Amino acid sequence: MAQELAVQDTCVLVTGGAGFIGSHTVVELLQGGYAVVIVDDLSNASVKVLDRIKTIVGDEAANRLSFYEADVNDRAALEKIFSENKIDRVIHFAGFKAVGESVSKPIEYYSNNIGNTLTLVDVMRNHGCKSIIFSSSATVYGDPDSLPLTEESPKKPATNPYGWTKWMIEQILSDLTVADPEWDVVLLRYFNPIGAHPSGLMGEDPKGIPNNLLPYVAQTAIGKRSEVHVFGDDYPTPDGTGVRDYIHVMDLASGHVAALAWMNGKTGVEIFNLGTGKGTSVLEIIKAFSDACGHEVPYVIDPRRAGDVAENYADCSKAEHEMGWKAQYGIAEMCRDSWNWQSHNPNGYNE
Repeated sequence: MAQELAVQDTCVLVTGGAGFIGSHTVVELLQGGYAVVIVDDLSNASVKVLDRIKTIVGDEAANRLSFYEADVNDRAALEKIFSENKIDRVIHFAGFKAVGESVSKPIEYYSNNIGNTLTLVDVMRNHGCKSIIFSSSATVYGDPDSLPLTEESPKKPATNPYGWTKWMIEQILSDLTVADPEWDVVLLRYFNPIGAHPSGLMGEDPKGIPNNLLPYVAQTAIGKRSEVHVFGDDYPTPDGTGVRDYIHVMDLASGHVAALAWMNGKTGVEIFNLGTGKGTSVLEIIKAFSDACGHEVPYVIDPRRAGDVAENYADCSKAEHEMGWKAQYGIAEMCRDSWNWQSHNPNGYNE
């Protein structure tokens, strides 16, 4: 049975906790009083983020943080972590996440993302830990029939291997709760995370060419790239560019803490959308970022990309009603914090 625990008695394992969303969530967990164990193989993250986390949360909270450099696919490493720590809950971020790369490397994506989840839940089960929050994605909704998307909206066939891994892991975790009713599973379907920690000490640090719009805009604003490529301006949207539901990474992080509090002692599987409920176009993002950095960000219009949908935004009222969670930040703050991070860390963590 999933046990009800006080915050100060709860130890949370965060896989991929040195990554963009993981690191911001770790800050919120530590500031909320939880003990945190990070496992990350640092394949798409920097070890320097650990010092930044400690600086933000202060010494007392930092004492509740442990870090293991390991691959979640490595069963022996996970067994060691579970043996050395009494893990009560798991938040599972670890996984490859580049949509384009997944198309050219399907074997790597399926074996890493699905494989590490199977290893993780098996080791959890062996240690009597049956409580997990999974970092899923709005990609499972595919090309929507109607908007806004609710948790009841149908899952559609994914358009790429990355999306399929999210789709399948949701299925695997749901099947677990059918087979063993003691499991407590929350699937969080994120929309488009952007922004950075307001301190400017932590943010998104993509290796190579960014996969997401905002780091691309930020790198253009600082002069690392000559222009932003806008894919398509002939969509049936107000300005012809794609519309997405962007959410501040700090709101996303607080959503995980809200989910932990909500699931405490429950069993079964529950799904929550995490977004703002508002759509913003690509050109609106570029304009907001230009305002944040104080100069125009140059862009060019390119043809549409295959697999892109015109509009996508969430109905997040379920998270508000059930968990008491609601996004607090708007686009102006997302761009402000992103620019603050980018301008103070032009090369990310590699200063």
